[in-house]
Amino acid sequence: MDGTQYIKSHFEKSIEVKQKILTDGVLIERIVKASELCIEALQRGNKVMFAGNGGSAADSQHLAAEFVSRFNFDRPGLPSIALTTDTSMLTAIGNDYGFENLFSRQVQANGREGDIFVGISTSGNSVNVVKAVEQAKEMGIHTIALCGDAGKLPEMCDITLNVPSTCTPYIQESHISIGHIICAIVEETLFAKYKPKE
Repeated sequence: MDGTQYIKSHFEKSIEVKQKILTDGVLIERIVKASELCIEALQRGNKVMFAGNGGSAADSQHLAAEFVSRFNFDRPGLPSIALTTDTSMLTAIGNDYGFENLFSRQVQANGREGDIFVGISTSGNSVNVVKAVEQAKEMGIHTIALCGDAGKLPEMCDITLNVPSTCTPYIQESHISIGHIICAIVEETLFAKYKPKE
């Protein structure tokens, strides 16, 4: 393998996916709406829950941390949970109810009407994420999908943020960019007075 060529090719292809997002007015409007949905929920005292598998589990933890801790500047924490972090919880549910119920059981236990559930799945078909969305909808919890160009999630969720790619790494890279954008919009809207003067 030519390492230099691979690096250049990877960045070019990743940029190409992001360029498609940049020129997709519908998707950009959905990102705005997802941000507004989070703002409204947090203003009501609700929370944002995240879940996914593998790299998407890591993204769930990353984005929940940005809400609870901070993103661009110091401000009060925002209520957010990644349903991917508690090994005792995950192994108990997986052992007793099956891997497919890892997240739906936690949504049922911890979710409240008016909360938001963000399901992250590059394929759009992760069974445990799909079941969590179904549980959330039964409870009046708003649902947002972060996915790729296919799968069941786009048809199920209130808002779908579908990255125009079928390549897992490029989808994941765009997911975290979209997540960062949502964090920034939420933070700057709710806590403008905390933002340092430029």
